[in-house]
Amino acid sequence: MGTSSSGTIAAVLGEPLPVELMNTIRGGRGDVRDALDSDESVHEWLKVMADRILAESGAHTISFSLEDARVVAADLRALRDALRSLAAEITADPRPATSGVNHIQAVATINALADARAELVWPVDGAPIRAATVHGSQARLAVGLIARQAIDFFGGPPRHQLRACLAPHCVLYFVKEHPRREWCTPKCGNRARVKRHYDRQTAGSS
Repeated sequence: MGTSSSGTIAAVLGEPLPVELMNTIRGGRGDVRDALDSDESVHEWLKVMADRILAESGAHTISFSLEDARVVAADLRALRDALRSLAAEITADPRPATSGVNHIQAVATINALADARAELVWPVDGAPIRAATVHGSQARLAVGLIARQAIDFFGGPPRHQLRACLAPHCVLYFVKEHPRREWCTPKCGNRARVKRHYDRQTAGSS
């Protein structure tokens, strides 16, 4: 998990990178918190996700400076809000909206930021790999890569597996890869079961 300058912890659930980015908005008791609320928190999140970004970009090494994070911070938050807007739409999410971005704006934002392109890297003495490239820093590569993956995610079958976690106070999303999975984490499952038990007890005593 990563922590922002305001102490908000970003969930890291092993979901696809676009979903990991969606989950930088966290719920609480009566409030919603942003784990990308400053340049420093964006820098921390990029560092937490560095190994994933490295593996999925095909780069040899990766590092993010605070200045790199500062340059892409607004774009990363805009991409996150676009992803959450579309996620809410396709999951028929009944929870209060956390993004003021409409459908057309969300699609345009993702397309505009998806500037990473695939490139074949094939050393004479090695195996070929598919690498992502972009003009600019590796932080810019991270934004472009996540936006490109979002196009594949929303434009393909994986979108049908996306779910909103409806446990109390949760605002996260997850990919339902197992038919019995109902919650983003076991903790949310426990919280939902406790609430159901409380509701039954309350209804029985009224």
